[in-house]
Amino acid sequence: MPEISAETAPNLPEYSVSELSNALKRTVEDAYSYVRVRGEVSGFKRAASGHLYLALKDEDAVLDGVCWRGVAGRLAIQPEDGMEVIATGKLTTYPGRSKYQIVIESMELAGEGALLKMLEDRRRKLAAEGLFDEARKKPIPYLPAVIGVVTSPTGAVIRDILHRLADRFPRHVLLAPVLVQGNTAAAQVVAAIEGFNRLAAGGDIPRPDVLIVARGGGSLEDLWAFNEEIVVRAVAASDIPVISAVGHETDTTLIDFASDRRAPTPTAAAEMAVPVRAELLQNVMDVARRMVGGMTRLIDQRRMQIDGLARGLPDVSGLLGVQMQRLDVAAERFANAGGRLVSQRQQDVALLAARLKSPDQVISAAAGRVDSEARAMQAAVARLLGRQEDRFAGVAGRLSVAPVNRAMRDGRETLDDLSQRLAQGMRRPLDDAAGRLKQLGGLLESYSFERVLERGFVVVRDENGDPVTSAKKTKTGDAIALQFADGEANAVIAGSGSKPRPKAKPEPVIHQQGKLL
Repeated sequence: MPEISAETAPNLPEYSVSELSNALKRTVEDAYSYVRVRGEVSGFKRAASGHLYLALKDEDAVLDGVCWRGVAGRLAIQPEDGMEVIATGKLTTYPGRSKYQIVIESMELAGEGALLKMLEDRRRKLAAEGLFDEARKKPIPYLPAVIGVVTSPTGAVIRDILHRLADRFPRHVLLAPVLVQGNTAAAQVVAAIEGFNRLAAGGDIPRPDVLIVARGGGSLEDLWAFNEEIVVRAVAASDIPVISAVGHETDTTLIDFASDRRAPTPTAAAEMAVPVRAELLQNVMDVARRMVGGMTRLIDQRRMQIDGLARGLPDVSGLLGVQMQRLDVAAERFANAGGRLVSQRQQDVALLAARLKSPDQVISAAAGRVDSEARAMQAAVARLLGRQEDRFAGVAGRLSVAPVNRAMRDGRETLDDLSQRLAQGMRRPLDDAAGRLKQLGGLLESYSFERVLERGFVVVRDENGDPVTSAKKTKTGDAIALQFADGEANAVIAGSGSKPRPKAKPEPVIHQQGKLL
């Protein structure tokens, strides 16, 4: 540039600070409207407004950077101090401090080595929190009724899973369509896993018994969504067992460590989720055959043991035959003895009843004896009075008449009183004896079988007049006599049979004095 002398200086245009700063801003933005800058992140911080502030540095220089809030949420990676990144954006100046900076629009890790270092650091951090512990892993159900799949709806992965499930054991499948790479893939995968866990058991949408998170193979950058911390934490927090099937067998993501089971491929994940139906049926049939065979052998063995034990036991009929015969003899003797005892007691009662006199006869005889004794006593008294009168008559001849008559009258009254008292004293014991005899006669009359006949019973007698005490002693055609309370009737046995008998009324209990209790 040519030297500016003092004479020419007044001819230069004069700028204010703002004008110069704005001119520089336009120049920088026009010259570097879109650039990619590689550097190490330093001094990273997130402002309360959501904007990101950081510095990109290398060995010789430092470049300030800013990422506005709207762009920060769409970044593929979350910057950290020490991370080597490639930031894409445009240069601008900050006139307030005479500084220039890059406004970042996107950011990515610089090279696979940086990605691997970041992946390893994240793995160690999550492992330290216990998210990869074997103790917290849940078992995969043997035969789930519903399987939830988190993957892309347009890729080959979902077709491979459905085809493999149809071959092995068809199950109900719920698909949660998500992006499997890109800036929003991680958030969609997390939303799908949490959505499946929020489903209520027995609701309109069935709750899966197991989840499969799957995608096809790809580079480390393509699979990076499944290394994001939010995805790993969602898999670890899932109440539903999760099978991870991301990439090929050699690909490893962080959700492989957090999931309950890792499958090398999506097809292998379908194989882990369900058994082979044909093999299961074959196993069931084998077990059934083995169980039937085992039970058959056990029954045969028990039958042989029982047969052996039975041969050692004595004959039951031989043991019971003698006792049964004794029982029959005792029963027959008991029946005969009961009949004979009843007949004997009836005969004894009849004999006693025949020997007993009627109470009226006893009372009449006693009354006759009392009358006879009274007449004898009156005759004796008359004789005694006659002798006294003769004695008094002899004395009266020697004495005056009035005193004698008075003495005779007094004596006669005394004799009459004594005679009456004597008669009463003799009749009272006889009356008491007659009352007791009448009471005993009534009691004996109540015990008579004739009173029983008055209550509706009958006495059955055979042709010889003997009582019939058992139905076994009768046969069809036998003539019998039925004795009722008011007479007898003849009948013939027409046949045997059992009909319900009316319930007999309870016998009245008679007190010793003849009163009913």
